[in-house]
Amino acid sequence: MVARRITTLFIAAGLLVSAAGAALAAPARGAGTSGVPAQTRAFSRFDDGSFEYPLAPVNSFTTYSTGQLMGPWTVTSGAVDLIGEGFWQAAEGDQSVDLNATVPGAVAQTFTTTPGATYTVTYALAANAAGGPTLKTGRVLVDGQVFQDFSFDITGKTYTDMGYVNRQFTFVATSGTTTLTFASTTAGSAYGPVIDDVRVTSCSSSCSCSC
Repeated sequence: MVARRITTLFIAAGLLVSAAGAALAAPARGAGTSGVPAQTRAFSRFDDGSFEYPLAPVNSFTTYSTGQLMGPWTVTSGAVDLIGEGFWQAAEGDQSVDLNATVPGAVAQTFTTTPGATYTVTYALAANAAGGPTLKTGRVLVDGQVFQDFSFDITGKTYTDMGYVNRQFTFVATSGTTTLTFASTTAGSAYGPVIDDVRVTSCSSSCSCSC
């Protein structure tokens, strides 16, 4: 979660791509909007790894909770904040995701894969530097299995210099669809790890990617 104002303020939310949202501001945080429940969707290819849609308010954010859709992503536990353009530095494009809103959260996307094929996942990692703990932690899962734990130290980081680092791992698809999940393990904090620029690349004999 990003910094909330102490005064609770309800504002009108604009139309989101996934659905109309209700705007909400809460303690120690700037005004943001709240996402709306929707049914989980499957996608034929991995999409929107830079979290560019739906649009969050400029210089603000939208909060999504368990079961709500965020473009091609689904919040599978807790709550996350979709950070709008200008609120802080994005690694790619204009938007990013804080994996801690009011509680630690997780986002997942299911996409088509070829059984037996190897895929490389890359992503940009930072964290919300507005509050503790100093070390934010999380993990990446493939079909429910933990493939990588991650951590990020916010020492010296600011909203204008987030200090993104690139992380990478590979997996072998076991079925025709694969679910990729990013989850925060930073408990008891409203300031979580931040992810952006997620990419999934199929590695084959004709591809030049590093697997």
